[in-house]
Amino acid sequence: MNDEHFLAWLKSPAAIPIVLIEVEARVAGAETTRYLSTGSYVTAPTDTPANTCYEAIVSTGLEFSEQLSLSGEAGLSAGDIEIHNPAGVRDGWANDVWANRPIRAWVGDPGWPRADFRMIFNGIVADIAPKGADKLALKLRDKLQRLNTPVSEAKLGGATPNADALLPLCWGETHNVTPLLSDPGTLEFQVHGGAVERIDEVRANGVPVSATLDNGRGKFTLKVANASAAVTVSLKGETAGGYRNTVAALVQRIVTGYGKAADRFTAADLDSANLAAFEAAHPQPVGLYLSGRTNVLNACQMLANSLGAQIAMSRLGRLRLIQLALPGAGMPTAIHPWHMVDGTLAPTSRTAVAAAVKLGFCKNWTVQDKLDTGIPVQHKDLYKSEWLTTTRADAAVQALYRLDAEPVQQDTLLLRKVEADAEAERRLALWRVPRTIYEFEGTPEMMALELGQAVTLHHRRYGMAGGAPGVVVSLAPNWLNAHVKVGVLV
Repeated sequence: MNDEHFLAWLKSPAAIPIVLIEVEARVAGAETTRYLSTGSYVTAPTDTPANTCYEAIVSTGLEFSEQLSLSGEAGLSAGDIEIHNPAGVRDGWANDVWANRPIRAWVGDPGWPRADFRMIFNGIVADIAPKGADKLALKLRDKLQRLNTPVSEAKLGGATPNADALLPLCWGETHNVTPLLSDPGTLEFQVHGGAVERIDEVRANGVPVSATLDNGRGKFTLKVANASAAVTVSLKGETAGGYRNTVAALVQRIVTGYGKAADRFTAADLDSANLAAFEAAHPQPVGLYLSGRTNVLNACQMLANSLGAQIAMSRLGRLRLIQLALPGAGMPTAIHPWHMVDGTLAPTSRTAVAAAVKLGFCKNWTVQDKLDTGIPVQHKDLYKSEWLTTTRADAAVQALYRLDAEPVQQDTLLLRKVEADAEAERRLALWRVPRTIYEFEGTPEMMALELGQAVTLHHRRYGMAGGAPGVVVSLAPNWLNAHVKVGVLV
């Protein structure tokens, strides 16, 4: 079943779509797969799974919406599935454990072999809940929910006063971090829970000091004791599997190597083509240091936000990095009036105009505003500030819209001014004009659209007669009628 044949079936008036759902739950102490559907379907002996009956108890097709955040925050896409529960025959399902169990769905024709069905969702169940007296609802989330877990809960241990402290973690290049005192007796400090690329400089109250470095264990030991000194260090972080300092590489490393072992992503959970393209387009170095509790999703979004991007899951349950940009990346898909249900195209929201963008970069991870040592004044000034900043402004836009001159600072993990300048300029170009989100109900051809995809809208209204470049920011497919509600930022 190739894409051309699948689209032809979606467009055919003779098509009878059904949705097959496989969902896990813990039932009577055992992990159990339940097979549900919107219509009767039994697999053949040669199918996988073989000789399996999908219960036709789903009252609606899979209702699931995907959306990019215009503010750059990672959003969990959500939806639900309604299950028949006449006279309470399935009341007992509410006693089973559904939370954080995998769920997958496919669409196809009742006459097809199981292998020809097309996957349309791969996510997890948030929970189950009653929906009136005769229905249950499975609440769905995309697989980003699995990243809502602490990056690490590894503690120093031992008998020191810091025994209960979390081990710090460092990726990429970080400046002036506060290390963990791992052994007060020997003045041993730890900067990462494993090997690091290089410890560049150790300071006490801002003054460089001698130390014995142990990059292989992410530790160093001071050679001279100074009980009152504030010790800080600059370093290049984790080197397990190779040193990494770019957004795409670090996101992949964190989601596959950190968090609860059972919830970590594998290579099968990553959109390798998307991540490789993002890596090639965005080689800017970044750095992240964690000394306290942070969850995996937040850590990855801090990295992605540095480039005005966000992490999102595809319908097939694969992690992507999407930078909100106009024009969008890649060859745009042309959308004409015949791709829209007549009369459905309409503006739904309008963005605020920004006359300036201010970015924080090259973070000083330990602010020290009372250094009284003999270091140069300009160095003291640097240690007083958490961020270096850059601002890009458009005076004409500021005057036209009567906007404030000083924008709210947006913090990034970028390290170099030249790249912070370029990112500030890119964001200003995106938001210096009002943008509009248009929504329409798309025909079967539009079911293949993906979040972040570049499109060109053609319509007789809204100044689109010659085509307007846009990017897809929301999708809500209905696989039973082969239509999709599409949101496009123009």
